[in-house]
Amino acid sequence: MALVLAPGIAHADRGGGASQGGGTSETSGGREGAGLVSKVVYRGSTSGSRGSDGRGALQPVDDWTPPACWYEPRSAEQFRDYVESVYEETVNTPGQHSYAKQSVGMFREDYKDGTYKNYNLDKKDEGSFWVAVRDEDRRMEPEAQACDKMPFWVENGDPVPVENAVTPEVLAELAYNRVRLPAAEVTLRPEAATKVNLPTWAWLDKATFKETSVTASIAVGGLNIQATTTARPVSLRLEPGTPDAETYPASGECTIDADGSIGEPYTRGQAERTPPCGLKYLRSSGDGVFTLRATITWEISWTGTGGAGGDLPDGTFGNDQAVTVQEIQSVNR
Repeated sequence: MALVLAPGIAHADRGGGASQGGGTSETSGGREGAGLVSKVVYRGSTSGSRGSDGRGALQPVDDWTPPACWYEPRSAEQFRDYVESVYEETVNTPGQHSYAKQSVGMFREDYKDGTYKNYNLDKKDEGSFWVAVRDEDRRMEPEAQACDKMPFWVENGDPVPVENAVTPEVLAELAYNRVRLPAAEVTLRPEAATKVNLPTWAWLDKATFKETSVTASIAVGGLNIQATTTARPVSLRLEPGTPDAETYPASGECTIDADGSIGEPYTRGQAERTPPCGLKYLRSSGDGVFTLRATITWEISWTGTGGAGGDLPDGTFGNDQAVTVQEIQSVNR
């Protein structure tokens, strides 16, 4: 309890369960254990971790990651209620160690009768307390401990004197982490099983792979900002699952067509054509299968309050599917 109070770290809900296009994942801004719940609200394609529908999260193409911690404002009343409730809970818990009671008492005293007087309630309309928030899914990462500044007061309109204070750009980065994308399971022809040295056509439904976005917003006291992060599919990479295979094109990277389609559906009469997107296996999978990896690359951009905007690192999301490759049987006479 005392360790949580010391840096003023709050808890940030991941947000989940909403469907693509119109769902909302909203945090309460209340307490969870000894922490405050983030007041950032997410709307859009924010369904949770990969489930039965195969949807999943963006994986940045480089070493960049969204913030593991950041700072958010709280009104004087909200901050007072938080400190007082934690204090009451700590000192009234049977068997609580005296060190914890002493620590929480010192923390409370600083904001009630020390550096601050009565939680600055006499000037509650002039500013807010800013508290650290961390992504609870990343709480064990060193980056989640970087926001270690004690809660502090900022007058309305003054710059917040810390890195990772919530801004439209920070909101865009947080939204990046909550974009959920459809599974990249390609349609193959031949479908049930392909043959050795037979070009296999591959394509994806253009109705499924379209722009996907998440909007993150926060409205606390005098702060009311938002940002929308948008993912746009740009290419499909095919990895056959064996070195004994060729891809079309040779790079294995199928670009998105102008109409949003990826690859081209096979139709009768195209057997002699080279598929614009596909692969050819050079040996049989025997009694097993080859694991085809299909990965979509998504281009990421954002727009936010005040005309802010820009690009974020590309992201990828892919999945595996089993492919059976058979020898072509022939009869010699």
